[in-house]
Amino acid sequence: MTPKEALHTYFGYEDFRPLQEEIIVSVLSGRDTLALMPTGGGKSICFQVPTLVMANEHPEKRLCLVITPLIALMRDQVANLQARGIQSAAVYTGMSYDRQRVALDNCLYGPYHFLYCSPERLESEEFRKRLADLPIGLIAVDEAHCISQWGYDFRPSYLNIAAIRELLPGVPVLALTATATPDTIEDIQAKLGFAEQNVLRKSFHRDNLIYVVRRTDKKEEQVAHILSRVPGSAIVYVRNRKHAQELAQWLKRSNPAPSLKGREDISSVNFYHAGLTTQERNERQEAWTKGETRVIVATNAFGMGIDKPDVRLVIHYDLPSHLESYYQEAGRAGRDGKTAYAVLLYNEQEDKAKARKRVTDNYPPKEFVESVYHKTMDFLQIGAGSGLGHRFTLHIDQLCQVMHLPVIQTYSALHILTQAGYIDFEEEHETQPRVQINVPRHQLDEYNLSYEQTELLDSLMRSYTGIYTDLQYVREADNKATHELLVSLAQRGIITYIPRSIGCSLTMVNERQTEIYLSPAIYEERQQRYVQKLKAMVEYADQTMFCREQVLLGYFGENNAAPCGHCDVCRELNHRIISE
Repeated sequence: MTPKEALHTYFGYEDFRPLQEEIIVSVLSGRDTLALMPTGGGKSICFQVPTLVMANEHPEKRLCLVITPLIALMRDQVANLQARGIQSAAVYTGMSYDRQRVALDNCLYGPYHFLYCSPERLESEEFRKRLADLPIGLIAVDEAHCISQWGYDFRPSYLNIAAIRELLPGVPVLALTATATPDTIEDIQAKLGFAEQNVLRKSFHRDNLIYVVRRTDKKEEQVAHILSRVPGSAIVYVRNRKHAQELAQWLKRSNPAPSLKGREDISSVNFYHAGLTTQERNERQEAWTKGETRVIVATNAFGMGIDKPDVRLVIHYDLPSHLESYYQEAGRAGRDGKTAYAVLLYNEQEDKAKARKRVTDNYPPKEFVESVYHKTMDFLQIGAGSGLGHRFTLHIDQLCQVMHLPVIQTYSALHILTQAGYIDFEEEHETQPRVQINVPRHQLDEYNLSYEQTELLDSLMRSYTGIYTDLQYVREADNKATHELLVSLAQRGIITYIPRSIGCSLTMVNERQTEIYLSPAIYEERQQRYVQKLKAMVEYADQTMFCREQVLLGYFGENNAAPCGHCDVCRELNHRIISE
């Protein structure tokens, strides 16, 4: 089976998008490959097609291990592949031990071709042992910039991938990212242990995407004005959850469409952020994807992995921290190739002041970071020399209130401590519902249970081994009626029930230390890189002499790009030339 035959047979496409075929050929030749493709460029096809080709020719290499940090993306891609008749599985935080075991057994013994996991899962000794037995022919690393200290979103868990390569000798790696500077490109290949440098890239140039910086000290009014003038689906990015909700509500109240001819309706709007439940996030994303909601006001938690080609407008209300995330978020507009707009609202004095504050918020003094470490240990009642391997639910607001800590800087300190290897702090961790039965089976008759309660308990006993000795993750609790039954049983002490919740988690990577050390590579060097990236973002917004796209492309190493001709700077320069 050739790659084109696999593309047509499994996905129904007649031909590849630009660069896809070159990447696939490189992978099938057994070469480590770094693929740089803009958002919406069709990255998943680049590992899905070669895996299916290899599975047809070499059954002993029929499985692709896909490493991605996004659980929602895992679920979506597994569901999409299953719908095409391609057997796939995912292993992620919150799955019961039994479900993980079944997924891995299916990959070992069944006709499975894709196994998705998070980089954190690679820390499990048992998971690594199982991987060594699986028929893996390819490792695909999504969001590969996360492995680089030069990248804008470095995650220590990505460094576990190099150890996986030692367990799977001879298995090539395909690293994929939508954004990477030249330094990041070099670092990705080094950290992943590439046998030789091999970078395939598609130009970040987008013919149809018009970049605009709009200077204003009345951003709300500008958002409403732009949304009312540009038809079609839109995203408005803001920096915090409270503002996402407030701006969405303000837009509903400020809708000008009913009274002004030729204006677009902006009342079809909702907000999205990581503090919503999974069900709420899924419902809001689906409504927006289907066009039932026109505008989504969101934090950067929104957008990764979405497949909506007809977004006509992306507005950034606040200045992003770096051009990488700006390019990626703006690039969610116009994936269908039709004209789309990426608008950045800019208030010079206010945004520059916020940028300066962002540096101190993200890199508080080292003494403060050490103080947060010890206060968090005290809050969690972890004594010196203990805690190794333990995982805790951490309520940041409660920690900050009890220990008299500022919230934003505390979040930053916990992330710095994670990068330094003392803890593993996970923001917005969603805990799955868990149940333990406290009453022996032969005593349940004494409790005068309802038929529904009895049936539920019997079902749990059959489905979850160990439910009498430990808390078990139970998927049945997602049903509202079942949740209410579990609450009623917990109130009577028959079970211990921990409902689904969204919060933060902290895992002790090391036992509690009496002193901590933050090396220059963890603190000063990263702080300096953060300042440089933020400076480049401010300069992009501030300058009015050079084509917006030229500035962006130059940042990513494309130094010979021609002016786009349609960004706000190009239009102003062209207007001046015509006027002269």
